[in-house]
Amino acid sequence: MQLEIQVAIYEDNNALRESLSHLIRVSGLLSFAGAWPDCSHILEQCAEHHPNVILMDIDMPGISGIDATRLVKDRYPEINVMMLTVFEDRDKIFDALRAGATGYLLKKSTAIQIIEAITELANGGSPMSGEIARKVLEFFTHPESGKPNAYTLSERELEILRRLVEGDSYKMIGDHCCISMGTVRCHINSIYRKLAVNSKSEAVIKAIKERLI
Repeated sequence: MQLEIQVAIYEDNNALRESLSHLIRVSGLLSFAGAWPDCSHILEQCAEHHPNVILMDIDMPGISGIDATRLVKDRYPEINVMMLTVFEDRDKIFDALRAGATGYLLKKSTAIQIIEAITELANGGSPMSGEIARKVLEFFTHPESGKPNAYTLSERELEILRRLVEGDSYKMIGDHCCISMGTVRCHINSIYRKLAVNSKSEAVIKAIKERLI
């Protein structure tokens, strides 16, 4: 049986925060862990309410959503953070990924898209709005040649890294590559070791920045 997905919301726009809170409560798929207008007490709130997923605005008073994401991931690496923002510029996207976010949605996303993205994120995926995914993929259509494979990644590891960048869950990677979940985890652990990273978001941002695939 799938574990309950507890969702917390950080959004300074009162109307949107209330709308998102209502959406989580009536979804029938998710549980509401709380909603706040700023991140000034985010670590204490995570300790008290135990969210699995945080919907995080970027531009908030006091601590920014990106800085708050970094704080959360340092203390609670098991919590998934999804940015929900109006910002589409590349620097904000990469700053969020570098901070540890594993999802990036625009606020114009529909209610159904938000619910589906939260569920996907909680199950190991990395959901992104289409506009954001296109900006990421621009790195791989740039005319400059990619960096040589200095990390000695195998062809299978490069394929799995590409799937991680595209947002596939471990199960989706296993199905695509016709390998077990255990084998997927072994390959991903090897990728982390060779790239000297500790998380999926770090591996994705390194692959993008250095054009490894």
